[in-house]
Amino acid sequence: MKVAQYCLNGKLQVGLIKGDSLIPFKFCGDLKSFISLPEPPQIDNSKTLSLREVKLAPPVVNPSKIIAIGLNYKGHIKESKGKLPKFPLIFSKFPNSIIGHGDIIKWSRSITKKVDYEAELAVVIGKKTKNISEKEALKAVFGYTCANDISARDLQFGDGQWTRGKSLDTFCPIGPWIVTKEELSPDNLKIRCYLNGNVMQNSNTNQMIFDVPALISFISKHFTLYPGDLILTGTPEGVGAFRKPSVWLKDGDKVEVEIEGIGRLSNTCKELE
Repeated sequence: MKVAQYCLNGKLQVGLIKGDSLIPFKFCGDLKSFISLPEPPQIDNSKTLSLREVKLAPPVVNPSKIIAIGLNYKGHIKESKGKLPKFPLIFSKFPNSIIGHGDIIKWSRSITKKVDYEAELAVVIGKKTKNISEKEALKAVFGYTCANDISARDLQFGDGQWTRGKSLDTFCPIGPWIVTKEELSPDNLKIRCYLNGNVMQNSNTNQMIFDVPALISFISKHFTLYPGDLILTGTPEGVGAFRKPSVWLKDGDKVEVEIEGIGRLSNTCKELE
């Protein structure tokens, strides 16, 4: 099923996506609480809404952590002249960076002048997980969503570590909803990024060096995972930094991440003084 979070009367609500409609669940709470339920509650067909009249919120707004993976596609390693990692390269993004579908990516030109896009498949953890095997790893998953690992490259490369350049406010768009694990296999999905309608990244999750089960197992050996935690699984080739000439996001740009079986996450850009 496709599960979305939206705001109604100032409160976060959870609904089921069916076509162009959203059907509320008979449940009071946010999607992070919903994830922890033993089974989904009933839906309320009497309150069906059109998606055109609903403002979707990020699928998860308060994860305990966002774990991101660097250099996980061979094409991206080649374009960045990096080295093939022996194990997953982990960095973090702070939860303040999360925004949803239709929200605005914002940055100050006094902080960064080299803002880049990265289309990624995001894994949403469904239960407390520690030391899980690769064979059992997908049992820890609630579902999958689209993510855009927005990056301030001048900060990322200048600092020598990635946290600041990856964690500015609004630098982690996710959404538009979560597709639960029963509906989707993560190992063979087309993934694309569009900039103002032009295809910038075009690949498949089967090009990952470390697949989703391997990532979850590896991460869980080091950090306990909790419901609502996000794992951003890396980006394929085609990012702006390594194009010739480089392509940086600018004021007014529309950037979109599309993943087969999930949908399209769309955001516009705003450069501030």
